[in-house]
Amino acid sequence: MTDPDVHTLTGPYVLDALPSDERTRFEAHLTECTFCTTEVAELRQAAVKLATQVSTPPPPALKANVMAAIEDVRQLPPQVPVAASTPKPQRFARRSVLALAAAALAVAAAGGVAIDQYQDRSAAERANQQMAAVLAQPDARTVHGTVEGGGQATVVLSTRADKSVVVLRDLPRLPKNRIWQLWMMDPANKATSIGLSTGDITQLVNGSTTGMATFGLTVEPKGGSRTPTLPAAAVVPLA
Repeated sequence: MTDPDVHTLTGPYVLDALPSDERTRFEAHLTECTFCTTEVAELRQAAVKLATQVSTPPPPALKANVMAAIEDVRQLPPQVPVAASTPKPQRFARRSVLALAAAALAVAAAGGVAIDQYQDRSAAERANQQMAAVLAQPDARTVHGTVEGGGQATVVLSTRADKSVVVLRDLPRLPKNRIWQLWMMDPANKATSIGLSTGDITQLVNGSTTGMATFGLTVEPKGGSRTPTLPAAAVVPLA
């Protein structure tokens, strides 16, 4: 990792989402960087506070504050001076907000789903903002379900925004000619496909949320199907 990059890893480090080699290098960096050490400590405190409230929706004030700050964020590495000096507080606060949003989603998604997209930092930053936007909705709620054969399906959704975030983790490996297909089903069990996946994903779904009663996950031929193949691997009521 480059010197500027290392300072952006406080969030994934707190979430235990770094690969082992990057974690080792980052922990070595912590021994000589007061800036990152302080931020890690603050983010851990925030994550602990969020974890104690996992059974309840995030406070409306927290959501509003997160979204207000994210709107002004430019995703750039912090400017780390050569000589020891006080870091710029504004940049520190904005970067911390993004990491806090990621922690909030991890807690909401069953208290421990690791967000592994940090291996692709730019993709992770976009995903964090999108997921935080769903969490910021006043009607946001989280539902969970198990997957046949192993794994977990979590859906964070907002009917008001007509958006949802689907988190699939620890899915069984499928044959090469099969693929996972994601569905939203209305009260009459009419299914709408919302995507395909070869394995674990965290996916934002725009639309296909309002009026839906159930999230479904099925195993389909590669390329997907027009209608779900039953029995489904997971059926998660959205109410």
